Amino acid sequence: MEAALETRIRELAEELSRTEPVTWRRPAVALGRRQLGSLDGRPALRSALFRFVDAAPACRGPFDRGAHLRAFVREVDGERVPLALRPLRGPAAVGPLLAAYGLASGPATALLARQFIAGRDVKDATRTLRAMWRHGQAFALDLLGESTVSEAEAQAYFKRCAETLRVLADAAREWPEQPLLDADHHGRLARANLSIKLTALTPLLRPLAPERGAADAARRLWPLLQLARELGAHVHLDMEDYDSRETLLLAFEGVLASEEFREAPSVGVVVQAYLRDADETLERILSSPSLTQRAIPPTIRLVKGAYWDHESVIAGQRGWQAPVWAEKRESDACFERLTRRLIDARDSVRPAIATHNLRSLAHAIAYLERCGGERRELELQVLRGLGDDLAEGISRLGYRVRIYTPIGDLVAGMAYLVRRLLENSSNEGFLLRQRHQSLDELLRPPA
Repeated sequence: MEAALETRIRELAEELSRTEPVTWRRPAVALGRRQLGSLDGRPALRSALFRFVDAAPACRGPFDRGAHLRAFVREVDGERVPLALRPLRGPAAVGPLLAAYGLASGPATALLARQFIAGRDVKDATRTLRAMWRHGQAFALDLLGESTVSEAEAQAYFKRCAETLRVLADAAREWPEQPLLDADHHGRLARANLSIKLTALTPLLRPLAPERGAADAARRLWPLLQLARELGAHVHLDMEDYDSRETLLLAFEGVLASEEFREAPSVGVVVQAYLRDADETLERILSSPSLTQRAIPPTIRLVKGAYWDHESVIAGQRGWQAPVWAEKRESDACFERLTRRLIDARDSVRPAIATHNLRSLAHAIAYLERCGGERRELELQVLRGLGDDLAEGISRLGYRVRIYTPIGDLVAGMAYLVRRLLENSSNEGFLLRQRHQSLDELLRPPA
């Protein structure tokens, strides 16, 4: 039986890999990908550019930004610097000016950001979202922004979420019917789909006192869920770093335990397969009455996780064992275990498998087929800017695809952008491995 499954995984992966690139429809994405690809094998340059992207929001104007970029690039030693950046190594008075007003600074950073970010706000992004929908692709909108440190910031994020839900629900109401996107085996699916960050709803996040942050975040999560219920929208709670996970789960479980939310709205939560205790976390979610005994089954989004470097560094500083798997094959094996568990539980939850890994995607589809499941029982998700080609292939196979689509200004999205750059150019990252390894190597079972 396992041999037959592996054969089917191979067939599906070959089909997905034959997808014609869609970058011809988005020239900026094609240029951005070439820029990202040029970082392969240049660790010093990659590090310098990451440092610049991270520092850019704090710079005072284009000249200051240019001076920072010039300083970072001049530190690169022993590697070939792209032609566009070489003038920065020139005279001190000239380099910052070129960086400030040429393609090597603000516009270049904005170009990379536009590859991932659909617009500054929901109104700016509505045209893009409508085009995705007409093309047969659903979305999960994400308001960019990291953890808050004040009540004012938390309240501002709450207001952004509420306004986004209203605009999304109003705009999506007029879109054409898409049977695959509008319903699954459990019934209607919400068109307006918003992912929120709990750490942005409270300034009281304390890893050693998760109850305190959970109670404070619930004050704003509660009215957001009431609004989503009124509008017929979906609210998904994103997972972030390990320190905030217990706070998030406590807040979500506590609010959803109320009888007020038993019938609606549609809700969801994330499980990160790169964590060593991911199996236990999924079982906790699947057995929690507040999440599973609902009229509308919750959506469980399975991801690998985007904080591996962060978690490893923090654990090393504290002298603890890292909470993440040490080797990529361990994360991949965990991802496949959890994929099977979610598909097996599809009568009570809505499985959403989020990955750009060809084997992981093909494995999910092949396992669903082996279980006798229907295509509408599984949702596959990718990131805007990184999974566009895969989204085309998934749609062609007749599966619902949802594209995780961030919105926000460049400053708010800088941390997100840095994580995507790291993901795309990491030696262990699938997108980089895909450019340099054969299909046989990419499809090798993780364990």
